[in-house]
Amino acid sequence: MKKLLMGCLVFLLVLSCKDKKQEKYLPDSVGAINTLAIVIDNNMWKGRVGDSIRKYYAAAVDGLPWEEPLFSIHQMPPEVFTDFARNSRNILLVQKDSSKVAGIKDDLYAKPQKVGIVKAPTEDELIAEVAKTAPEIIASFKKNDIRESQERFTRSLNRETALKEELGVSLTMPSIYKIAKQENNFFWIERQIRKGTMNILVYEMPLNSIPNDSTRVDAIIKMRDSIGQKYVPGREEGMYMITEKAYAPYVFSAKIAGRNAIETKGMWEVKNFMMAGPFINYIVEDKPNNRLLVIEGFTFAPSTNKRDYMFELEAILKTLKFDDKDKGELAKAEK
Repeated sequence: MKKLLMGCLVFLLVLSCKDKKQEKYLPDSVGAINTLAIVIDNNMWKGRVGDSIRKYYAAAVDGLPWEEPLFSIHQMPPEVFTDFARNSRNILLVQKDSSKVAGIKDDLYAKPQKVGIVKAPTEDELIAEVAKTAPEIIASFKKNDIRESQERFTRSLNRETALKEELGVSLTMPSIYKIAKQENNFFWIERQIRKGTMNILVYEMPLNSIPNDSTRVDAIIKMRDSIGQKYVPGREEGMYMITEKAYAPYVFSAKIAGRNAIETKGMWEVKNFMMAGPFINYIVEDKPNNRLLVIEGFTFAPSTNKRDYMFELEAILKTLKFDDKDKGELAKAEK
């Protein structure tokens, strides 16, 4: 019996050692938000294949005052794609191969990491595959960067509870953001930056106040302008934030906190004053509380690139959580 037990213990120990050997150690991925490492032969990068990649991966971001690319790109040939170079958080690998391969791999060399792979026998086929796969791969890279941004927020969290107490919602954001204004269930949260401010607005609207038809964009603009007039004043009487009239905003369907939402990107300006910048707005359908919950981020940073500022605001807005239980109990108490 002792020999049998000893044999079992030795067998289990051997299995445990094998499992540990099979575990692959992965270093932490590295890189700034909105950066992309592209691994491709130098000649192809300078030619038609490189042009195709830049067309999609360096396309202009929607809703900014001037053109800024989706990603800051760092290209390298395959022969130098070794060791530390493989630890980038987002990697696009494009190369000629006898077979056609396209897809996304998770945590191939580091974690968290997304590796987009595009392989094909000829340059024409590579160009076609780059175009075909770009939307999915770009969305994957952006989602990866959103998660990374949100993880970084947790290193120093804003602990204010007013949003939860008054509106039954919460946002995860760095402690550098502070509530600057609270009035009639309207919140203005602000972060000071070197050449301006980053801002978040949170407020409620009636559930059916934004129609789902051809008048939707006009209704969104009217909503934003009325809120700006009431709560976001300029320096003098008659000055307040409105939606810039010269450019129509971009409007998309979205999901926030698992609920249907409308995403709007565009430019804001101050009426009767030379002051403007980009905004991103989510109108979230909150049926349990019979309302629309509006969350918006906007930046004022003159003569400064704004892509990364707006991306941080988007990452914050996408942390939205509803505390339906507390909000429901509050509604019952009010009755």
